[in-house]
This record gives sequence, structure tokens and C-alpha cells, in this order.
Amino acid sequence: MKVSQPIRLTMVGGGSWATALVKILSENNVSIKWWLRKTEDAEHIKKFGHNPSYLSDVQINTRKVKVCTKIREAFRDSQYVVLAVPAAFVGDALTGIKPEHFAGKRVISAIKGMIPGANQLVTDWVSEQYNVPVERMSVIAGPCHAEEVALEKYSYLTIASLDPTCADNVANLLRCRFVQTTPVDDIYGIEYSAVMKNIIALACGITRGLGYGDNFQAVLVSNAMQEIRRFVDAIYAKHRDLSGSAYLGDLLVTAYSPFSRNRTFGTLIGRGYTIQSAQAEMNMIAEGYYAVKSIYEINQEVNVRMPIVDAVYAILYEKSAPTIAMNSLKELLT
Repeated sequence: MKVSQPIRLTMVGGGSWATALVKILSENNVSIKWWLRKTEDAEHIKKFGHNPSYLSDVQINTRKVKVCTKIREAFRDSQYVVLAVPAAFVGDALTGIKPEHFAGKRVISAIKGMIPGANQLVTDWVSEQYNVPVERMSVIAGPCHAEEVALEKYSYLTIASLDPTCADNVANLLRCRFVQTTPVDDIYGIEYSAVMKNIIALACGITRGLGYGDNFQAVLVSNAMQEIRRFVDAIYAKHRDLSGSAYLGDLLVTAYSPFSRNRTFGTLIGRGYTIQSAQAEMNMIAEGYYAVKSIYEINQEVNVRMPIVDAVYAILYEKSAPTIAMNSLKELLT
């Protein structure tokens, strides 16, 4: 019986989500070149088989995973490139990479954020910067915390692409004994929803930090779904069921889970931490901090009703006191 050749894949990023994805992909017939910025982390993984900085209990299959710190080496001969770094730093991570290095490759975005300043989705930014056709790109979404992947808790992912074959292929790469996957075509709706849910989780954290209870958070989240629908429909009108796991499911887990870095960041802000002290306390990037500025600025053109986004933006970028901003917001919820 002929054994099929493994899929050749590049993983860009050394954080918890990148580590979790490496674990998932290693369950299948995939050969991975894993690029990490930190030389000491790369050397540690080579020697001991686990990431010392994130999800250190995850054992890395070094027979399938080659760790490197040179981005061009990581890109060489790969069929797929997975981007799993915070949106604010994806440009830095790809320093030295040119359009020709992406030629012929399919790109998978595992980033639930927007490019700050450019206010672009990651897929649009990569397509523009590196001439990658959008049809060769896909997005990973769904309620799937890296920490639970590390524990092999059964999880669900949604893979979105404009090309159904691309979505199917990526879904097959990520489907394993503890992860179920579903391919869909709503790449922009899912990408914007993933950005929005981080902002909502941040708002939920702020209210937690201020001492609001479960009753209020339930109202906040249900209003948030209406807010997401208004915005996404205005940006990219399409028939979609926002009760699906890639939309509502992802929002719920990010808003309620103790593993949610956006909720944690918001909780610290609600308790009176400055932005700088909250970021230092977490030692992780909360995508919602950057995303709310992008979504707020986009909405100056779209002009849909988004009171939750407005409140979070006021707190983080206009130095409004969380107590005052949330007192105003609660009068606008139903």
C-alpha cells in the first residue's frame, strides 16, 4: 500500500494558539516547519519537545515538527502557511518575506484581529501586500481555546474560504480525534465576527471588574449579537446564521471563559488598571484592544448603531472612566 506524502506546512508564531495548532496538525499526516521569533524558545523545543513560554505541558512531536528562527527557511517548499501571531505584529513576523515567497502557497489565517492603522482584515492585508489571491486563503474560527486543546478537550473549528475545495482541504488538515471541523464560505462574515467578539469579551470583562453580575452580562451578550449582525450585514451582506458556532459559539466562549485573554484584560481595566499595567500583568496580547479602534473607525463610514463598541472605545482611547461609560451603556441596552 502506497503511503501518501505528508502535507508541507509552515506555522508562523510561537504563542499559545500556534502551539495548540501545531499539536492538532501533528495528529495528521502533516510535516511542519515552525517559525518562532525567540531563539531560546526554539532551542528549548528542539531539546525538550515543549514550548517553555506557552502551553508548556503540550508535548511536541519533533519527528513531524522542525523548529526554525529564519522565516525564509520556514517558508521554503511549504504548501500551506498558517499565520498565528497577533494582528498587530504580523507585519514584523513576515519581515524579509516578499510576494514571491508566497507564490503557489495557500494561506491560513488563525488570527482573530485586524491590522491596526490599516483597519484591514488579515486576509485582505495579506492579499494586498503579497499578491495572494483571496480564493487561496482560509480562516480558522470557532470556540476553541488553546488551553483546552492542550488538554485534548473536544472542540469544534469552522474553516471559511471563498473556495469550497480550499475550505474542505484545510478542514481535513485540522480534523483529528479531539477536534471536529466544518468548512463554510462566509470568510468575511466569520472574520469580522471573530474580531467583534473580542471587543464584546473585553466589555464583559470590564463589567465584571466593575462588579456587574450574570444578569447584566447576559443582556450585554444578547445585545452584542444584534450589534455584530448590524455591522457585519452593513459591511458584507450575505445570508448567514449567526447562531452557528463560528459566530455565537465563539462569542460565548470568549465572553465567559476564564481562558479568554480579552475578558481578562477587560476585567483588569474594570478594576482600575491602566492599559499599560493590564498588558504587563497579562504578558499576552488582547486582540480586542487594537480591534476596537479599527472597528470604531470603520463604523464612522458605515454608521450603524454600535453602543458597546462605542463604550469600549471611549474607555480605552478617550480615557473615559469605566464606571461612567458603562452607566451610559446600560441605558442603551434592552
